Amino acid sequence: MNMQEAADRADDILEATFSSIKPAVEWVHGESTEGGCDVSRRRAVLTVISEQRRGNFLGVVERSWKEAGYRQIGVNASTESPATYFETADGFRVRLLIGGGGQAFFEVATPCVAKSHVAPPSASVGRASRAGEPIPRPDIRSPFWSAGAP
Repeated sequence: MNMQEAADRADDILEATFSSIKPAVEWVHGESTEGGCDVSRRRAVLTVISEQRRGNFLGVVERSWKEAGYRQIGVNASTESPATYFETADGFRVRLLIGGGGQAFFEVATPCVAKSHVAPPSASVGRASRAGEPIPRPDIRSPFWSAGAP
């Protein structure tokens, strides 16, 4: 596997993850980075995740990853910035972190693979963003995810 193939696999992991979130959330691509032999793909959720719904959101994603056969390797139980960390059978590391304002951040880091050119993510959904622009704060309200009741 080369870096482009690994980046494509990371994009597929993100696509499958976001497909499992019901009701769906709006998102934007985060920075895609390349190391000497690895790639990280990121997405930030633009839907407001209320404090009361953060546990639900983490639970939906964790169940999806467990059903896909991923192994949980860590958790941050912080009430301010909870996070969960998993690893796929083929060595990809996936993370969900809830940051300030309830913004959810996803990252998939690939294992070390053969060096190659890497194209930007090709997912056609999500809000358009340009490389180097700051990630917008969550500004889309959802009757479910933004609700004040658990």
